[in-house]
Amino acid sequence: MKMINAIIRPERLDFVKKALEDQGYYAMTVTEVRGRGEQKGISLQFRGGKMSVDMLPKIKIEIVVEDKDVDKALGTICAAARTDKIGDGKIFVLPVERSVRVRTGEEVK
Repeated sequence: MKMINAIIRPERLDFVKKALEDQGYYAMTVTEVRGRGEQKGISLQFRGGKMSVDMLPKIKIEIVVEDKDVDKALGTICAAARTDKIGDGKIFVLPVERSVRVRTGEEVK
């Protein structure tokens, strides 16, 4: 199994969630996070002065998929999250060694 961590723009969450559900991926964890990448933040005009914001709001989506489904899930997330602008996000794929259901204690495969 693999865990996919996708950091995306907040306004793209509904698109990504719907696209994943359409592909059969219902279970996910969504967290509001702050960060920056190559864009190094943004400059805003506020009451006549310039203000620099270097940690931007983002959404982190975590899903766990079978090894064979990684490319399908990655493609789905990329297509739904893409705006073709800097700051669209990044996706990380990590190995999952074990998964245990809390309610029953059974190991999930």
